[in-house]
Amino acid sequence: MSLVEMSKRNHIALLTINRPEALNSLNEEVLDALSDAVDSIDDDVRCVIITGAGSKAFVAGADVAVLATQDAAEARRFGEKGAGVFRRIESLRVPVIAAVNGYALGGGFELALACDIRIASSNAVFALPEVTLGITPGFGGTQRIVRVLGMGVGKELLYTARRMKADEALRVGAVNAVYSPEALMDEAFALAERIASNAPIAVRAAKRAVNEGFMSGIDADLAVELDAYTSCYGTRDQANAMAAFVNKQKPPVFENK
Repeated sequence: MSLVEMSKRNHIALLTINRPEALNSLNEEVLDALSDAVDSIDDDVRCVIITGAGSKAFVAGADVAVLATQDAAEARRFGEKGAGVFRRIESLRVPVIAAVNGYALGGGFELALACDIRIASSNAVFALPEVTLGITPGFGGTQRIVRVLGMGVGKELLYTARRMKADEALRVGAVNAVYSPEALMDEAFALAERIASNAPIAVRAAKRAVNEGFMSGIDADLAVELDAYTSCYGTRDQANAMAAFVNKQKPPVFENK
């Protein structure tokens, strides 16, 4: 089975991240499969929906077992890959809807933030927990969270790593709507169909205008984030925190080393 399954309904493409046994966590293979799926989106598509397989998770972050083995150079390469795929999703000519069905943690929240519109099931949970692992977000989270939610809320979520449930996500504007888990995908397709029924050239032009205006400068900003992300690797705090996570041990007391 593909790690990212793609199907089409009329002018709508559905991309499903398909690693439910690992809560759809991101590793190199998943990122490569997601990149290939993005490449396969043709001119007939007018809207894209991204979701996760199963009922527990949209994407529960990057695979920490993989991150824990990386040195700074490997972390930079992995960060470049993830940020690059998410930037391509953000830059697709057509609107992209994230249908968030469960956990959207770390890289999962970053993926949702790279989409144009986010809707969530009532059991969705969002967080950027990277600072508990001794690192920063590396797939665009530091840049998009403040663009989407504003500086105050965005920085609070970055610095505290706290989890945000669906009702709060709706209140602060992280998602556009919240539905029951059973209704989520029907609502996602209803929204996509409404978008797809409008003039395709005009919708694409509207997205381009927003991205070239509001998102101006993000590529340079993502480079700043990548430097920050990479700088955390090789620290004692990062190594100890990731080892504790992988071994399901109590988080360490951070030593500032």
